Amino acid sequence: MKLSLLLSLCALFTLTLQTPTAEKCDCELSNTKPFPHDQLNSTQSKVADCNNNVTPQKTVELESLLLGLERRLPQLVADISELEQDDDGGMYGVLALHVIENELTELRLLIDRLNSTMVTNRQLSNDTIQQISTIKAELQELETYDTLQVIKRDQTNKRLKRDLDQCMNGHQPTAPPTLPPHGLCPHGRFVNVTGPRINTAGEYPGSFKYGAWGRDPKPLEGRESWYWYVPMSASNKYAHYVRLYSSLSSLVVGVSVPGNVMIHASNPTTNTVQGPNVVLYGGALYYNCYNQDSVCRFNLTSKTVTTLQLPKGTRYNSKSNFCQVDECYLFTDLDLATDESGVWVIYTSNQDYGNLVLSRVEEGPDGLQLGQTWHTSVYKQAVTNTFMACGVLYATRFVSKDTEEIFYSYDTATGQEKFNVGIYFPKMFTNMYYLNYSPLDQMLHTYCESNMVSYKVVFE
Repeated sequence: MKLSLLLSLCALFTLTLQTPTAEKCDCELSNTKPFPHDQLNSTQSKVADCNNNVTPQKTVELESLLLGLERRLPQLVADISELEQDDDGGMYGVLALHVIENELTELRLLIDRLNSTMVTNRQLSNDTIQQISTIKAELQELETYDTLQVIKRDQTNKRLKRDLDQCMNGHQPTAPPTLPPHGLCPHGRFVNVTGPRINTAGEYPGSFKYGAWGRDPKPLEGRESWYWYVPMSASNKYAHYVRLYSSLSSLVVGVSVPGNVMIHASNPTTNTVQGPNVVLYGGALYYNCYNQDSVCRFNLTSKTVTTLQLPKGTRYNSKSNFCQVDECYLFTDLDLATDESGVWVIYTSNQDYGNLVLSRVEEGPDGLQLGQTWHTSVYKQAVTNTFMACGVLYATRFVSKDTEEIFYSYDTATGQEKFNVGIYFPKMFTNMYYLNYSPLDQMLHTYCESNMVSYKVVFE
């Protein structure tokens, strides 16, 4: 039995070997080049270097210098014209000549820095053009490895989607943007923020993380073009002097001709500035008094300090700061602000459960006094900063390291609140530690990680 089975299997095997196959399979192996991952990594590295070298700061720095020069030249011409018309017996006033000399020095420094910046930017532009050309050639070579044409189809899909969006938008009405109320604003309705117009590290690049700067909306005679600067020089929390600059160009090139006005010789102590939210108005600095729930006013001329006590329960000493996603800004419990009508203080209290409170700061018969007060329904620690414009309180919040949003408004004329203002503007740096509106030129002045940056407010 076993023998017969074995013989049958042998016969079947022999027959199978002799039978020709019905189909023949031929495989052709081509020697394809492996994908150049090293070249792709090198190209990605070049793109990253290009993005790091070409930043918005480069353009804004040049625009800031040009803006400073644009504003400084007419002032110099006016001063020289006034000097020429003076009749003092044929002799020019020594003091007036010193003023002209200082202005010429500032202009020379500004022009030198402008020339240096232009040379640097020109070289950067040439290098960038060459890098982009190299990257383009490398990308075109890498596309040859895309045998399935994934990139080509993706580009086609993007073009189709763009054309479809344009077609749909062309046949459907666009919803008007949500605009904040403008109350009795003489400029019209606040609709946008553009810029930045100025971006400068000033006199002390990288030295003071927190600080404040801007212009006096109600300047003393002869100080209409002056700028002020208050750096938090002690532990990013305190300051004890105001630094003055005779013009924007002086601020940009870092030449403080008036110099410092000292509030106190030491820091921190009585009358020390606590926190960065300070403003200058009518020749006086308004700020959060050291270790107090009070507003201090330091008169730069008389060197005297007046104090305004805030209501009981006001949070201070970094108990209720402005915050963003990753951090809160130290000692920002009280925010002083200016607009067309004067000085305001924004704060919060235990009675308001951490919501923003807005009050006028007014001059009374016995000194400073708290004027009319408004209570809002926006939580302070959900806000990164506030400012006033035409009697309207605006609040900002952190969107990303590159974008900030004005999301909230409270109109003191109507009592109307809005949480959908929706005005976005770009940031030069991640954190804006200070923000205030200047009614003199409708600019927003911000202090961002040791840098002074300003934006233009657009009214309808």
